Amino acid sequence: MSKEKKSLVKSGLILSLMTFASRIMGLVREMTKASFLGTSMYADAFSTAFMIPNLLRRLFAENAISVAFIPTFKNYLSKGDSDENKKETQDFLAATFTLVSFLTAVVVVVGIIITPLITLIFCKKPVDVNAADYATQLEYWMLQKNEITILTRIMFSYLFVISVAAFFQGILNGCKIFAPSGFTPVLFNAVVIIATYVLAPYTENPARAMSIGVILGGCIQALFQWPFIKQTGWKICFTSIKKTFSNPGTKKVIALIVPTILGMAAYQLNDLVSTSLATRTGEGIASSLQYSLRLQELILGIFAVSIGTVILPDLSGLANEEKWEDFNSMLVQAIKIMILISIPVTFFSFVNGKEMITLLYKSKSFDDNSVMLTLGEFRFHIAGLLFIALNRIISPAFYAQRNTKLPTMAGIISFIANIILALVLVIFMKGNGIALALSLASLVNTIFLFIFMKKMNSFNTKIITKKTLLYIVKIIILSVVAAIPCYLLNPIWISAFENYGKMISQGMPILINFLIFATIGVIELIITKDEIALVILRKIKRR
Repeated sequence: MSKEKKSLVKSGLILSLMTFASRIMGLVREMTKASFLGTSMYADAFSTAFMIPNLLRRLFAENAISVAFIPTFKNYLSKGDSDENKKETQDFLAATFTLVSFLTAVVVVVGIIITPLITLIFCKKPVDVNAADYATQLEYWMLQKNEITILTRIMFSYLFVISVAAFFQGILNGCKIFAPSGFTPVLFNAVVIIATYVLAPYTENPARAMSIGVILGGCIQALFQWPFIKQTGWKICFTSIKKTFSNPGTKKVIALIVPTILGMAAYQLNDLVSTSLATRTGEGIASSLQYSLRLQELILGIFAVSIGTVILPDLSGLANEEKWEDFNSMLVQAIKIMILISIPVTFFSFVNGKEMITLLYKSKSFDDNSVMLTLGEFRFHIAGLLFIALNRIISPAFYAQRNTKLPTMAGIISFIANIILALVLVIFMKGNGIALALSLASLVNTIFLFIFMKKMNSFNTKIITKKTLLYIVKIIILSVVAAIPCYLLNPIWISAFENYGKMISQGMPILINFLIFATIGVIELIITKDEIALVILRKIKRR
């Protein structure tokens, strides 16, 4: 394996450890939410309110800004260390920082003002005045609408601080410094958890305490990265609005941002559609979908986000140098890593989903009904794990070449598919239908990304597609073989530990099945001489 490929695996493993810690803390945050709010109206209100600024965060910060900024920043860095180039780079950073701050500040102010109008999207006012429980329905609607409005207004400013944090992350990642940004989500989640426990007794309900924690956590994310930014030698400062919009680098960022936002908007609006349908379908569905997604994201984020973050700067560098053979080789390696992780996890989650959800979430507020509600949605969410993971890898390959148009089109097609599928499936399957629609839409996105590869000569589409499909088939077969013993033996483990506390009764079946699944899986990979797995094992042995 080449030095570049080994570097990708090494960097991915390091960042994955950071991301693993952050996802664990994110899960603990959801466990805290489940303990305080369960699947109540307040849980639905918090999930909805947090989703709105979080959606905008993904548009303006982590996805659009990072995707547009990093390739442009890398281009500046590749020009050399002359005084003139350093000045041009510094001017670009100042202009981009001003752009990010200005735009997000405007969005925050406007968002807070129009929040009552936004809230109406998620709250279905009862229309049957002759219904026997009309007064009760109306009271519930008013309470729900009021709470979503308050929580959304509290958390809207989160967009500003997290956009600044994302800009800092872009600089660090462009300089190939990944650890600090990988650790900041740990701090964010820790602050939210602590704030919930500390402030809950002093607020009207725990959801408001969590909302305050979101703001505080976002501030910590930005401040923590500041010392590392200073170590790079680059200054963070404002410039005039005139210089901001006239800067050549900023113009390139804006040109990339616009189509990227459109594409990401299409993808992220899936959350908006899903949440709107969920809140209108019944109490607890919106929050249970979020609990399910959090569990999925724990798995997804460990590897997909990590490898995607690491690969973008390297792919950008190879694209700038037009080293297309190395470019395609690195992309294939990253895709294989995603397949190796996501498919086995999917099969394992199908077997142990109920035990996982019970162990993590069940409490007085999160009862058996909440468990089963979340389980159904989780199984349909996890079915789409592979496609979401692949999208997180393949899209950066387009962005690295400064092509945002094609992944944008794929995102829009996926969004349309999700809307149509969700509107149909929610009628028959309720929350399960919403989850299934998202997974199918992710599959559509993946298919069109592969189709659009053919439009660019830089991609060796035939080789990438062939190796991807063959590796998927291989890992599915290996995963099925490893999952069958777990599925057959699971009832025995559940029966053996059912009289113990939650940690033992649910944790032991998961642990035993994991050991069986992992042992069989590792043996299979060694027998088949899997390249990716063997490299990872050698890395672990050295450490």
